[in-house]
Parts: sequence; C-alpha cells; structure tokens
Amino acid sequence: MNYDKSIVYFVPGMAAGSEIFNNIRFPESQYEIRVLEWLIPEKNESLTEYAYRMSLRIKDPNAILIGVSFGGVVVQEMSQFLSLKKLIIISSVKNRFELPRRMKIAAWTKLYKLAPTSLVLIVEDLTKFSIGPKSKKRLAMYQQYLHVRDRQYLRWALEKMVTWDREEEIPGVVHIHGEKDSVFPIKYISHCKVIPKGTHIMILNRGREISQLLLQIFNQTA
Repeated sequence: MNYDKSIVYFVPGMAAGSEIFNNIRFPESQYEIRVLEWLIPEKNESLTEYAYRMSLRIKDPNAILIGVSFGGVVVQEMSQFLSLKKLIIISSVKNRFELPRRMKIAAWTKLYKLAPTSLVLIVEDLTKFSIGPKSKKRLAMYQQYLHVRDRQYLRWALEKMVTWDREEEIPGVVHIHGEKDSVFPIKYISHCKVIPKGTHIMILNRGREISQLLLQIFNQTA
C-alpha cells in the first residue's frame, strides 16, 4: 500500500450503492477511494449510535470524508467520533434549518410514519421524496442505483432524515450544492459552493466537474 496516498471515504445517498460514485475520478497515485456501504440499523437505534458504528469502519487518521444527500447528514454525525482532514457534503444540508418545508411538515405531523414501505419503495421512492428529479429519464437513471431495499433501513433512514435536529453547523464542513436541487432547494441553503444548474443527482451526471472541485478543496489548507 502507498502510505503517501490520501484516503477518501464516501457515503452514498439514501438507499444508494457505491455505483453513484462511478464518475468521480481522482489521480490514483495520490488518492484512494473507499465507499462505506449502508449498514442495517438496529431496532430503535439513534442516528448518533448509527453514526458511531459507521465511524468504526474508518481506520485511517486524517481521512477525507464525503457524504451525499442523506449520506451528508450521516457523515456530519460521524465526524464527532473522528479526526478528519476534510469533511465535505454534497447535495445535502448542514442543519435542520436548511431542510425544505415539506420535510419539516412531515416531521411535525409524523406523516412519514403513515406511509407504507411499499409506497416509499415505489412512488415516493427515495426518487421523488429523496431524489426529486422531475423527468422520467432522471427518475429512471437514479432508481437503478438504489440497492438497499431493507424495510427496516428505509423506514429508519426516512425518519432520521426528516427529523434531523442539528441546529449548529459543524465547523469546517465544506458544502457543495446544485443550483437546481429540487430535494433541498438552494433558497434554504447558506454558504456553499454552487454547481450552476446542478440537480440533486449531479453526482451522477456532473461527476467530472465535481471531481475537479473536490480536488481543489482537498488542496486547500484552510
């Protein structure tokens, strides 16, 4: 193993697998990419407890940790148990105040508890509820990357997303966000690096641009 390489850990979006990072490319002589696949949550497991279990899979000191969408929420909670070189979120939120109104309503009314898992899997699917693109082509494109179909995980993840209660932004977190993100509209997002016309699934179709931006962030000392 080349110990001069920087280790970059990725956590995908809700229910997604490692394939969503297929278009992310870094110089192989300098960076090694590792994707942390989703664990199945234990019964009544809190987000903090889950994040701790996820953090145990990172063995490298001063690693770079990147999360997409719900994965961005999870990596922020993981960071309290780690010493990281960089913490980066993509197409995500930094605190509960950046959640869109519909998610806040779902949390207040507990409507997320009433939706049958089949509805989450098929209609709201983490495509319309969590992914949000409007065109059938985009829905179909992202849907093929959703591999985690465990009912316990889906219910848990949906609840933890809409009820996330973090109020204070984690110091030093770097936020990359799409101008046209329909899941987490940019009007609710503060200080971030904006990808013009980027959507919630830009990790798939803007991979080259995001890779270049990430490399710039990696090289920033502040």
